[in-house]
Amino acid sequence: MPVPSALTIAGSDSGGGAGLQADLKTFERYGVYGMSAVTLVTAQNRRRMGQVFLLPSDLVAAQIECAWEECAPGAIKTGALGSKAIVEAVVHALKSHHLPPLVVDPVLVSSSGRKLLEPDGIEALVTQLFPLATLITPNLLEAEVLLQRAISADDETQMWEAAHALKRFGPKAVLLKGGHASGPEAVDFLLDGQTCHRLALPRRVGAELHGSGCLLSAAIAARLAWGDSLHKAVEEAKGYVFRQIENILFPFSAASESNSL
Repeated sequence: MPVPSALTIAGSDSGGGAGLQADLKTFERYGVYGMSAVTLVTAQNRRRMGQVFLLPSDLVAAQIECAWEECAPGAIKTGALGSKAIVEAVVHALKSHHLPPLVVDPVLVSSSGRKLLEPDGIEALVTQLFPLATLITPNLLEAEVLLQRAISADDETQMWEAAHALKRFGPKAVLLKGGHASGPEAVDFLLDGQTCHRLALPRRVGAELHGSGCLLSAAIAARLAWGDSLHKAVEEAKGYVFRQIENILFPFSAASESNSL
């Protein structure tokens, strides 16, 4: 079977743990040829966010076009987009092609708390990009911003209701991530069509993985590029991120497992 390709449209993380660097590493782990369109450049690492520089929207669009000329992607994921102008440029570029599976990670705030998308950009994300998406992957904090209401991190009924509310923005499916909750399990809800799946793995208290959302969405895109069903791709991607967290807590005992997908 030919090697599939995937395109990440995301920001650059100089520390290498998140953004398009994490995406490309994940694509490679899954045997997928990775391409990128850089939306913004950050000076950051696991501990802090320094400067953020947005690229011109026409340059972002040009990168997408050149990547597509090189190899039509089998899947696409978006990360930090930075501005309304970049969101609209991405939407226009994607609409000019036959769109493969699209995973939208709505990066609104960095892990250090730095705002990465202004309100007009969020509106463009919701009204223009979400309807094109195969899957959106907000965490609880992002879901609260998108829905403009509080969601209890420990109330699964509220999470279930929030997933359905997010689905009304137009994506084919929603993965609402519960990593910011507490309890013995890390619970996500995958709303695929009319079916809401509860996906849970043991919570590893004390392990914080910078860029976990990027790893997850990139792994989903990689598996979709290989032709997996959405549900299978999400479950595999969750297992991948879990194994990376295991490596933080138990780097020696988990080393052999981390080398297998």
